Amino acid sequence: MCGIVGYTGPRPVAATLFHGLRRLEYRGYDSAGLGIQEDGGIRVIKRRGNLDHLEPLLGDLPGEGGTGIAHTRWATHGVPSTENAHPHLDCRGRIAVVHNGIIENYQELERGLTSRGHRFRSRTDTEVLVHLVEENYRGDLLEAVRAAMPKIRGTYAAVFLSADEPGVLVGARKDSPLLLGLGEGENFLASATLAFLDFTRRAVSLENGDLVRVTDDDWVILDINGGSVERKVFEVPFDATAVQKGGYSDFMLKEIHEQPQAWMDTLRGRMSPGNRLRIEELEEDRFDLREINRIIFVSCGTSYHASLLGRYVMEGWMDIPVEVDISSEFYYRAPKLDPRCLVVAVSQSGETADTMSAVRWAKRCGAPTLAVVNVVGSMMARESDGVLYTHAGPEIGVAATKTFLAQVAAVYLLGLYLGQERGLLEPEFVRHTLRELEDLTGRIEEVLGDTDTVERCADKYCRCEDFLFLGRNINYPLAMEAALKLKEISYIHAEGYPAGEMKHGPIALLHPGFPVVALIPRDSVYEKMKGNVEEVRARQAPVIAVATQGDAEIRSCCEEVIYVPEVKPQYYPVVMAPALQLFAYHVAKMRGCNVDQPRNLAKTVTVE
Repeated sequence: MCGIVGYTGPRPVAATLFHGLRRLEYRGYDSAGLGIQEDGGIRVIKRRGNLDHLEPLLGDLPGEGGTGIAHTRWATHGVPSTENAHPHLDCRGRIAVVHNGIIENYQELERGLTSRGHRFRSRTDTEVLVHLVEENYRGDLLEAVRAAMPKIRGTYAAVFLSADEPGVLVGARKDSPLLLGLGEGENFLASATLAFLDFTRRAVSLENGDLVRVTDDDWVILDINGGSVERKVFEVPFDATAVQKGGYSDFMLKEIHEQPQAWMDTLRGRMSPGNRLRIEELEEDRFDLREINRIIFVSCGTSYHASLLGRYVMEGWMDIPVEVDISSEFYYRAPKLDPRCLVVAVSQSGETADTMSAVRWAKRCGAPTLAVVNVVGSMMARESDGVLYTHAGPEIGVAATKTFLAQVAAVYLLGLYLGQERGLLEPEFVRHTLRELEDLTGRIEEVLGDTDTVERCADKYCRCEDFLFLGRNINYPLAMEAALKLKEISYIHAEGYPAGEMKHGPIALLHPGFPVVALIPRDSVYEKMKGNVEEVRARQAPVIAVATQGDAEIRSCCEEVIYVPEVKPQYYPVVMAPALQLFAYHVAKMRGCNVDQPRNLAKTVTVE
């Protein structure tokens, strides 16, 4: 969602904060602002729009070290505007706040504050925070925040600054990520490690209810009752070079081409000398996987599609039912769970609000929980009973690419591991299947090495305003994911559908200007898919087929064919996904869209 940076130390404070915002710009770009302690007060600059609109104002800020806070916004309450941009100040301009989350009872609080003489400058929920702290301020910012936060219903990662306490930052966290970055003679508070990764890799993840007071050479964490709390220091497992474009024109294109590495890194080192699959992250779990008789995946967006793909292979390997739920719907339908039902939460960030709510519901019901996440130390990883990490590295592009394939790899691994632990799969089968999965790295590289056809198709159809993606069996979830990618970054209306459902409604949409992308590799439903393609052609809609290399037959019934290497049927989504991502990428670029920062979207959805 929004990006938060706080800094105190000897570096030029404005430049350091702005650098952190640049690193976090993928989290929000509706508006941005900085607040810096200056001459016994707080100097605030903020502007509507992305960071390019804010940058010209930096020259008016101090160039020396100091203390400040900064924010890049993805609007929830209050339209994008300079007035609604963070930081927000109290009535006297002596306290400032930046905030990520939603204050659910802000209207009630605002009415009470207004009746007591407070005047509000914005139409955001955030501003009530700084007024509550102002009411409780008696010369100790940490104590004022501790007194104010129990009045809040909702979610928050908030960082406060007072003109009366030079060199001090105070942070508070509930259900929205906030991390402490530990440097030498300097410290940071941020919503993601990327904000301070150029300066330090040592970090602390704050937990729900934590309050933190930070100076340049010290930090202390308290709970809401004022008691001291110990939190573990960890090292971020990648450095700043991992979040640079590396010669690519866009982060999205770079991350598409990083997929062979992300796939292999997620699979690497999993086989023990005794021909048994090892997942070290699960070896000290607080539940017995052999007792599981039902699995429910909970996830959103691209992670939901990766979960659906996993269901097709996992049930065969484990011989137990697998369900897949959209996280927000799972929580609100309050499903019946028990200790033998494993709830698997899949999330790139490990901070997705709806999926966290699903995890907490499962734990309340006594069901074991397992997180499949990409971010080490994330909230979901910490709160779940077990964790299986993907190893995709940082993903900056808002539209998920390499993390999708890494999630698919992790879910396939989980299915193999559970089948092994339940005694259903022979060691030789497990070893051979893992080797097949590793060998897919080369097939992904083949797809990425020959993109001429993809680019030609994109150029031919980039001016169309509607697309239909069709698939059957395991390729149906990929059709949904391909449609999502296209609509996310090109703003074209696109739908992913099971091909057998086309006659139950979507076929009414077809006309000569409505392209259909058919996922039709040589598999058990090949002939069925050919029949669906003929139905499309009969309505004069153009067909782009994604098919198995060497399939000359398919050319006779399609306008265009994008070929992928031949693999086993359960692996076709792995080799088709990069081609479909590249198709969406080139269509978006040809339409002049910003593929790294699609409108209205943010990378991590930390509010419901």
